[in-house]
Amino acid sequence: MKKLVLHPPVDPDRLEKITAAAGAMQVVNADSPEQALQEIADATAFFGKMTPELLAASERLEWVQSPTASLEHYLFPDLIAHPCRVSNMRGLFGDVIADHVFGFILMFARNLHRYLRHQIAHKWEPVGDESTRQSYETGPGFVSEIDRRHLHLADCTLGVVGVGDIGAEICRRGKAFGMKLCGVDAKRKTVEDIGLKLWEPERLNDLLTVSDFVVIAAPHTPDTEKLFRRDQFQQMKTSSFLINIGRGIIVDLADLTAALQAGEIAGAALDVYETEPLPEDHPLWEMENVILTPHIAAASPRIAERHLETLLENIRRYVTEEELLTPVNKEKWY
Repeated sequence: MKKLVLHPPVDPDRLEKITAAAGAMQVVNADSPEQALQEIADATAFFGKMTPELLAASERLEWVQSPTASLEHYLFPDLIAHPCRVSNMRGLFGDVIADHVFGFILMFARNLHRYLRHQIAHKWEPVGDESTRQSYETGPGFVSEIDRRHLHLADCTLGVVGVGDIGAEICRRGKAFGMKLCGVDAKRKTVEDIGLKLWEPERLNDLLTVSDFVVIAAPHTPDTEKLFRRDQFQQMKTSSFLINIGRGIIVDLADLTAALQAGEIAGAALDVYETEPLPEDHPLWEMENVILTPHIAAASPRIAERHLETLLENIRRYVTEEELLTPVNKEKWY
């Protein structure tokens, strides 16, 4: 008989829905680590925080459902080597995080991050120097320095590094704005609904050299850790912007700071950081061309319901022996 152990325990409302999805499968909502350790012995499925101790005590385990989408802090060597399947919570955040990314892009394109500072200072001043402000209204066809400092998105190229569920949604929004698109991904070949052919990861430098906005939407894997160092920033246009909503460890913060200070790229927007929280004395806080948010790009009132629905669907599929909705390649961490 199949048996599912939940630990940490879930609330009564979620437990009721999980039990209904499980059908004849036994469900144990373990209140304590001791109970979880006892019940895991003959369990075939587990949802929650798997530990080496729990895994070692299991004798029949077939499937583990992670409560998170990212797996760099979930997987461990024995779990990777174990024959059980693992699934995660990917696919919940695509539209939400893509909205956050385009908030960043629109701020940079329209200089809203600078105008907000002007507003706080009660300063009526277009971005540009005094001479270009005075000559702004010189007649049709004149392109002032002010115009050049405000981007027209349909003239820009959006490059996305990591085109999974989130990256694909970012690309779809880019297409809606008329932007030219390129993307690199280790697994996906196309975003079919918008006709975008993707490049292999070996073409990352090609993406960097043509993109006005470089968006990192990749997971933390052995291949992406510290992927962005000084060399990568120097491949980018000096007029381009870096946006990271993937994982903080992908971008070396010291190298990014140095690249910004040297004017090697035009700016950066970060929601994730190599060190979290970002230290109060970090130079990035003071940079006018940097936008920082505290790891909240996925915040939405819709996520909890999507999280539960993914769990319930994977339970249904496990019980009926169908392919899981969100299977994971354990060795690649996604």
